[in-house]
Amino acid sequence: MTIVDLRDAGMVEAVGGKAATLGRLLRAGERVPPGFCVTTEVDELPRAEILEAYERLGGGPVAVRSSATVEDAPDASYAGLFDTVLDVQGPEALLAAIETCRASTGNARATAYQAARTPGEQKAVRMAVVVQRMVAVERAGVLFTANPVTGCRTEMLVESASGAASVVEGRTAVDRHVVGPGDPLGELGERLQALLGEPQDVEWAADGHGVLWVLQARPITTLFPAPPPSDDLRVYLEFGHVQGMLQPATPMGMDTLKDLVKAMLAPLGLHVDITDIGGRLYGDLTGLVRDPVARRRLVPLLAVDFGPRAQAVVRHVLDDPRFAPQRRVERPRSARPPIGRAVRGVLGALARPDRARAGLHREVERIRRDSLRSRDGLTAAERLRLVREHDQTDGPDAIIWPIVAGMLAAALPPRLLGGVAHPGEINTVLAGMPHNVTIEMDLALWDLARTAKDPDDVDLGEFLDAYGHRAAAEVDLGVPRWSEDPAPVRAALATLIRVTDPEQAPDRRFARAAEQAEATLRELAVRARRRRPVRGRLAVFLLRRARRLAGLREAGKFAGLYRLAEMRRHLLAAGADLVAAGVLEQPGDIMFLTLDEAAAAVRDGVLPVSIVARRARHDRESRRRSVPVGLLSDGTDVETLLPAADDDALMGVGASAGRATGRVRVVLDPATARLEPGEVLVTATTDPGWTPLFLTAAALVTETGAVMAHGPTVAREYGIPAVICVPGATRRLRTGQSVTVDGAAGTVTVEEDR
Repeated sequence: MTIVDLRDAGMVEAVGGKAATLGRLLRAGERVPPGFCVTTEVDELPRAEILEAYERLGGGPVAVRSSATVEDAPDASYAGLFDTVLDVQGPEALLAAIETCRASTGNARATAYQAARTPGEQKAVRMAVVVQRMVAVERAGVLFTANPVTGCRTEMLVESASGAASVVEGRTAVDRHVVGPGDPLGELGERLQALLGEPQDVEWAADGHGVLWVLQARPITTLFPAPPPSDDLRVYLEFGHVQGMLQPATPMGMDTLKDLVKAMLAPLGLHVDITDIGGRLYGDLTGLVRDPVARRRLVPLLAVDFGPRAQAVVRHVLDDPRFAPQRRVERPRSARPPIGRAVRGVLGALARPDRARAGLHREVERIRRDSLRSRDGLTAAERLRLVREHDQTDGPDAIIWPIVAGMLAAALPPRLLGGVAHPGEINTVLAGMPHNVTIEMDLALWDLARTAKDPDDVDLGEFLDAYGHRAAAEVDLGVPRWSEDPAPVRAALATLIRVTDPEQAPDRRFARAAEQAEATLRELAVRARRRRPVRGRLAVFLLRRARRLAGLREAGKFAGLYRLAEMRRHLLAAGADLVAAGVLEQPGDIMFLTLDEAAAAVRDGVLPVSIVARRARHDRESRRRSVPVGLLSDGTDVETLLPAADDDALMGVGASAGRATGRVRVVLDPATARLEPGEVLVTATTDPGWTPLFLTAAALVTETGAVMAHGPTVAREYGIPAVICVPGATRRLRTGQSVTVDGAAGTVTVEEDR
């Protein structure tokens, strides 16, 4: 069928996204201008049929609008990218306008939009055309059934202007207000959102008689997924960036990470429920912010791993009267942190750091050996049971307390040396830190690169034996390890091979950082003991202990990754059994199930959910460039409520001292990155899987993080400047720009804009 009445428009592939939605609204009884649709099945325009449909519509002025198969989708609006021709009158003008809309499928705007959304993919676009009777507009505008700026799902926003001036094209000054009680637009918004199942961006017009017409409705594609429904207002903090992971977790990864994160927080006395929002790990902090005691220590606790953006969000929430403290619910003694054990463990490590470090290494080796035990002959059900019952702790006391001792030894001296040492000096002392397994991994890669000419010819066997259980976003079970796919390792080698300046060699840079750290510590020790005899001596003692223990910070996670790699092997083996049974198409599909769903598939021989739909949702979320640090249960992004920063200033938090100037390289995926020696690495966040790129970077700039997080820690080890928590860095900086990164001032200055 080449021409259909708009009321009968249904299938997107035939009538496009716009017409399909308008047809649905008409069938539901909404007031939509009548019209017809020239479907995607048309090759050559059926002139006679079009003109006959035009006559049935009554002739006169009409709006001719594109309706592509890709537009008005949940993850892509294509708003304004295809052509529309208004106030068209007469047969020849109508036919010409339809051809104009049909020809806009390949215009530069739409092509650039698609390339930006899905680089390397070219989705076929088919174009239908909607012809509707023109409305004599008295006032027109847009209704958002959720606030598109803050994300609040309980707030509707209206933008409108008098006459037919286009609000959506930004060609006129608009009136903007929040919809109040009893507003007809609010009632319309509620109906459309209920009918279409998600928040909508609705174009509307009111004619001279005050009659309200719906011109278009499409999903608000920019909204971050909403938290689960709740009877009371709750607050959630994003936890994934602590591990350098803003991409969505696979369903299996999320299922296992929830319990893992809860177990990691328990020793700190933090009992937090972990929630999946948009495939990201969010912790429900409502109980903590309403607890009269816990709320007093919450902001300082966030400093170590969460950083200043998270702290700013929590400060705002603590000031919100809706989260006022309530009567404290006393936890049972078993739920309290093991204070005595912690004190003994930390003091023991500080007293005998070498002995503590040796004990930690023995435990890591034991975990490695245990993870490699043969498990041949197990059924899929038995393997899933092993995954469910795996040890969820960070490890025994031999691992936990030396790490905590090192972190405390590094964190306390700045407070003790206020007025004696500036932060840059402390950061210098904490650079070039020995005993860091991630640094050892990076330098092992450099050893391979020094004698290599072609990364594809390098024998990675020994390297992968030691580090093949790692990867970017490695805390997600669903992510392939380097042992399965070494392409990211070879990409890093390709970058390292291009280092020709001996002074920029990673091992030399690390050695320089270590030498400078020791020299600065000696100088600081003299000054501190002279000006602060007691506090100065304590601070210097802690800094010396930090240099012997703080590098162990990565060891707990490194050991835990052995367990995750073992769990992944079990899951892939169970997935292979499900492939053999005809339930899955490939073993890796099991990562798009939860443990309960996988067990049901093994038991029943059928899938309880659609893997295709799960993969599509994961791919869609993987393209998201911004993830809220804090969310309220009504969908509000808490950072949008904070005072706006100067958009011209690239301000962040200095995390590794020094200044460096270089060309920007914006990197979203380390597996495909090519970082030239001396370039400034700009990314949303990092984890240890990214650190091989640090070996050639002049400086590091990230959008999230904390001073003691993985990326800044490794940057300090190499002595490269790092500025973290720069809002929108990957959007505001472009590859090729020249910038100066000042790790002491926390600034990124654009030297030129080309």
